[in-house]
This record gives sequence, structure tokens and C-alpha cells, in this order.
Amino acid sequence: MIRLVIFDLDGTLLDTIGDLAEATNYALSQCGYPTHPVGAYNMFVGNGIAKLFERALPEMERTPENIARMRSFFLPYYDVHNTCRTHPYEGMPNLLAELRRCNIAVAVASNKYQRATENLVAHFFPGIDFVAVFGQREGIPVKPDPTIVYAILSAAGVTAGETLYVGDSNVDMCTAAAAKVPSVGVTWGFRPREELVDAGACYLVDTPAEILTVCEEF
Repeated sequence: MIRLVIFDLDGTLLDTIGDLAEATNYALSQCGYPTHPVGAYNMFVGNGIAKLFERALPEMERTPENIARMRSFFLPYYDVHNTCRTHPYEGMPNLLAELRRCNIAVAVASNKYQRATENLVAHFFPGIDFVAVFGQREGIPVKPDPTIVYAILSAAGVTAGETLYVGDSNVDMCTAAAAKVPSVGVTWGFRPREELVDAGACYLVDTPAEILTVCEEF
């Protein structure tokens, strides 16, 4: 019986790529570097903002100093503009509400920094009672390290066998495998279906409603 569903944020609950691309391109411009088309960011995101900046910077400019400069421009810009183009994927608000009606707890495990994770979840899903909303926090390793999943399991008081982990990338599938939680790969996110298959997704779904069906199989 599934008692908890843990969701990745970017590319799973929310389509955030437009705002992430604009904020990163703004930081690149402020630092004097060329920008990228929005589509390129599908492969840049997923491992936290430091890795995002590293991937966006020219190869010979990927230094800790330049990543820190990018951060100084990105954070204040993204904090103000992170809801301009971002929106929930179709059917996701209804899915979350239905899971709660079925007494299944929901949580968020993201590599996005904590402040933005909390703000976006509160903004787009104000009526949903999440048992935990965890982003990237100081001193906590980023996914695919399973620490964030263990913290959510503890907060919810459930076991790995009573949990599903839902995400859109190989990072998410590897996180679930490391935590020994069944994984659900969503095909509407930032990464292709083949990546999810290769990463060992236990289930693949094409719509949010199919996640309910997966829950019912347990």
C-alpha cells in the first residue's frame, strides 16, 4: 500500500525551464558571456544551480570564481522572476488533490535551492498539504544522494516500501534506486523517455493521472 508519493519539482510538478533559462541567460550576460536558447537548458538543469552555471558557462570559464559570480546575479533575478513563465503541468494540481483525498501523503524533493523550492510550491499549490518540501540546503548532499529521501521518509513516518518517487530525469531514477524506493519516470518533463528507461525507471507514465494507477497496483 502506497502511503507517500515524493515528487521532484522542476520538470515533474512544474515546467520551470523558461524562467530558469531567462535568469541564467541574464547572469551570463552580466558576466560578459554568450547566452543559450531555452531548449538547451533541458540538459543543463537537474543537479542544482552550481552545476547549472557550470554547464552554461563556456568550457574554459568554468571556475569556482565564475560560478560564484553567476550565482550573485542569478539569485536576486530568479527570486523576483521565477513565476513569470513557470506553470504546473496539466493535471498535476488535480493529481495532488486526489492523492490527499485518498490519504496518501505528498512531498517534494528538489535540487533547486530551498528558498525557491518553498516559494514555488506555496505559490502554485497553495491548497495542498505537503508533509515535506525540501530543496537544496547547506550541508545536505544533492540528489542522486538519497539523504533527502531519507529525511522525507522520517518526516512522514513511512517506509521505503510504502513510497513512490516521481521524477523526470536519470538523477531522479538514481535517487530512488539509492533510497530503495520504487521510481516513476514522467515523460512530460525535461529529459527524454530513453534516459528514464536507461536509468532503470520502475514505471513510466505519460500523464499525471497514471500515477494514481501505479499507486493502486501496490
